[in-house]
Amino acid sequence: MTATMTNRDDSLVQLDRLAELTEDVLRRCRDKGANEVDLGVSVDTGLSVGVRLGEVESIERTRDRGLTLTVFFGKRKGSASTADLSADSITKTIDHACAIARHTEEDPCNGLADADLLAHDFPDLDLWHPWDITAEAAVELALACEDAGRAFDPRINNSEGAAVQVGESLSVEATSHGFFARSRDTRHMISVALLAEDDAGMQRDYWYESVRAASDFPDVASIGRMAAQRTVGRLGARAIGTRQCPVLFVPQVARSLVGNFLGAVSGGALYRRASFLLDHVGKPVFPSFVDIVERPHLRRGHGSSSYDSDGVATRDSDLVRGGELARYILGTYSARKLGLRSTGNAGGVHNILVNGAGGDDFAALLKRMGTGLVVTELMGQGVSLITGDYSRGASGFWVESGEIVHPVEEITIASNLRDMFANLVAIGTDVDPRSHILTGSILLDRMTVAGG
Repeated sequence: MTATMTNRDDSLVQLDRLAELTEDVLRRCRDKGANEVDLGVSVDTGLSVGVRLGEVESIERTRDRGLTLTVFFGKRKGSASTADLSADSITKTIDHACAIARHTEEDPCNGLADADLLAHDFPDLDLWHPWDITAEAAVELALACEDAGRAFDPRINNSEGAAVQVGESLSVEATSHGFFARSRDTRHMISVALLAEDDAGMQRDYWYESVRAASDFPDVASIGRMAAQRTVGRLGARAIGTRQCPVLFVPQVARSLVGNFLGAVSGGALYRRASFLLDHVGKPVFPSFVDIVERPHLRRGHGSSSYDSDGVATRDSDLVRGGELARYILGTYSARKLGLRSTGNAGGVHNILVNGAGGDDFAALLKRMGTGLVVTELMGQGVSLITGDYSRGASGFWVESGEIVHPVEEITIASNLRDMFANLVAIGTDVDPRSHILTGSILLDRMTVAGG
């Protein structure tokens, strides 16, 4: 990949300024009587270009700044934020947060994270790779991506456009009891969506790549060709009759299934007693060959961080070991509500790796499934974490004798998450690296598939 680079990086100077501002706000909040303070200041910059049918549609540069402040007066909490870092705006934000805290009800679970859990070591996780590409060069990349997709097959007759997005984020986060962290990270993306048509109708699909460092992008033409291949592959899709059969989730949608599990074992759902996995630590949830681990310190990981949003140090740990739930996902507040300690997950999880016995790639999983449904897209929100009931619209491919026969659409797949997890058959080696949830395809023993 070629791009015009300027090699300009003043991020450390900007971080120094944010750190000075942070220290000043901490001092001013304490002077107003706050006994505990939690503060974050950030600057996000970006470039986004969009093209469609060979023409430039948009070029946008962004620079967003923000300050988020939480103060505690005893066990009373007040929060306020601003996108304006001027002196007057910061003063008003401090005053608003303190005023709110003085008038709210006490909550015994309020307060900063326990001091002994805070992060003080900040290893280099290789997350900072600024891409000072010019708008003109970004447009060239987007055009090359779209052109490759449109040229892939004569049935590709339209485009929803291609985009190149460049992002940098600088932040300083601190608390009044000793946590102080400076961070830099970058995220870049190239995407394209295409349309194809034949006698049976029109279909749409897309592809994208998301990376920390632009050098990790594949050739942009390959992104366009992948989008085109996926789009053409959907031509001729039809509904199928209602039945029960094995279902294979490709990695992009398997992530959502893992996300349902993570939501069910997260502190907010648990202390509200709104999860079908209440009181499941030490109990089997998956078959014994399944392990799910959290690895927060992966270099260039999409979810890598040495601390959570409470400032608690993150660490490698198991979520599922031998099919059994090893722990919950807890931040400071939810842990206190449950009488437990934070697991370093305020704000979410950090790089989840889903592992299973065996080494089946996607083709091997098709053979193992025999006859069934491959799900490549999910629609709707029909998942209840309270009961585990699962019902979502889907599209994908029908498989017979281990081979894809034809695309399918306008179907609904249904089951219960408890049964889906317990009857998981296999996890593939075809891991999708574009997310903080790293999983291969997931094969389930049986679901109800209802045609349109």
